[in-house]
Amino acid sequence: MDQRMPPPASVPAKVRLGVVMLCHNQLPTAARMARVWAEGGAVVAIHIDAKASRDGVDTMKTDLADYPQIVFSRRHPCEWGTFSLVRATQDAAELLLERFDDVTHVMVVSGSCLPLRPVADLVAFLSLYPHRDFIESVTAEDVGWTVGGLNEERFTMRFPFAYRKHRKLFDRYVAFQRRWNLTRRIPDGLVPHLGSQWWCLTRVTLGAILADPRRPEYDRYFSRVWIPDESYFQTMARRHSTRIESRSLTLAKFDGQGKPYIFYNDHRHILEESRCFVARKIWPDATGLYTHFPRPVQAEPSSAEPQPERVDRIISQAVARRRLGRPGLYMQSRFPRKDQENGKTSGSYAVMQGFSDIFPGFEHWLAERIDAEVHGHVMAQHGVEYANRACIGPGGLSDSAALRDLDPRGFIANLIRISHRPQVVQYSPRDQQSLNWFMATDPNAQIFVVTGAWAVPLLHSGMPFDDIRRVAAVLQRTELEQIEVLNSVWLKARTRIWDLADFSARPADVLRTVLRQLGADPDTAANLPEMRELAGMGRFLQRLRNAGLRPQLMGDFPVAEPVPVPPKESSLT
Repeated sequence: MDQRMPPPASVPAKVRLGVVMLCHNQLPTAARMARVWAEGGAVVAIHIDAKASRDGVDTMKTDLADYPQIVFSRRHPCEWGTFSLVRATQDAAELLLERFDDVTHVMVVSGSCLPLRPVADLVAFLSLYPHRDFIESVTAEDVGWTVGGLNEERFTMRFPFAYRKHRKLFDRYVAFQRRWNLTRRIPDGLVPHLGSQWWCLTRVTLGAILADPRRPEYDRYFSRVWIPDESYFQTMARRHSTRIESRSLTLAKFDGQGKPYIFYNDHRHILEESRCFVARKIWPDATGLYTHFPRPVQAEPSSAEPQPERVDRIISQAVARRRLGRPGLYMQSRFPRKDQENGKTSGSYAVMQGFSDIFPGFEHWLAERIDAEVHGHVMAQHGVEYANRACIGPGGLSDSAALRDLDPRGFIANLIRISHRPQVVQYSPRDQQSLNWFMATDPNAQIFVVTGAWAVPLLHSGMPFDDIRRVAAVLQRTELEQIEVLNSVWLKARTRIWDLADFSARPADVLRTVLRQLGADPDTAANLPEMRELAGMGRFLQRLRNAGLRPQLMGDFPVAEPVPVPPKESSLT
């Protein structure tokens, strides 16, 4: 039977709400919330952490002395993740049931919980379901309820050390128990369940839990369970209730690390739209929320169901954004794991290798034909060559090679992210090579390569041939490693590769292809930029072969250049 089906139409039952309020700090805010509950018609039992200051406690009790429906329970020193929170809840609940015979439902809140709707609305809602227990309760075995930490093991190990205060001891003792396979027996008839600690139980169910004849046994067991406030009442309710509505009436959301979200003043609109009864956690200085909520009592209390779906969507989007981050944004708070980034870069960019070696004015020519920022060799060894050779690049990026090389990935990602226009960079085997795999595995990258183009500047360098041979060996080895990366099965970038001989045979066709893929008019490639002379390249490559270096990336150039035949002299008549 679906327990969330509405009951048959009938006269609503008489409900008296009791509230257990757990307070640790921010006692003035907690006192204000206690007045809200009391003035709304609820009775309140307050537990104050024994570690709270005496002056703060005395002030709170003085402020609430005029409310006979507010009582204070015995204080316990509370530590996160320990049984002290359960003990505090038990004592406050017992006091509430003992002092107020007419209480029919008991709800657990904290001092930072803010009622969003009038207390009368909550009472009207509970009147429709007088025998329902609203407590999130899911089996630890079947449902991965927890975010991080321990799941089933929290019930089969012992946890005598506080997680936050004695973290090293906690971790070492867990490792020790795992190593020696030390486990503890779950009491007979107990099926561990997990859920939110913010619940609302009927008097019958809560009284049965507190009066259970085996309670001492259960308390001893749960005193060594990790975070028992999320499992004690959730498990015990399954033993004593036949009408559990497995949900909380308190709006409490958690991020991807299991930490609670805090609501601020600018969340007022979505909190109001949620139509939830209670929200936590509220920022202590969110005066806008504390002023606006709870909403005024209407002529007739509304028993309308909460509708937290929009808050759920926003929180889910925030969790995804925090976990994945913005594409191409690298920062200390969310540095992505290798190969699991939400996009290595934030937008498309192009890498042009070899073109500036063949065309000295290629950057200017390309910048006139595409809507993009065309830079020089941004990974050059001597420094960053921004467009127009500016000393400071987009977003205030420095042209210092030392600063760039501290984090090359972050540099190129920032260069692409900082501008709304696409970025085009020149590249060469002479440049810093740490980004080869990064760019090759980036779906946003378009890589155009003319292999062997590095030989063109060497052809016209005028250096001694021994130096040329030594430099050519280094550059060829570097480019071979680049091409191996671009031929990898892990390649995600869009690549086009031509060798130098193929390019020199049809430069206009190649440039037309490049312009088309960059979204420009390919017909503008008819007006080629000034091209370096390639005459003598065949002989140059042969000299490298003769010196023991085998050129592998240039293509086929004839060794003997064709000699133009001089015209015959006309005979004298």
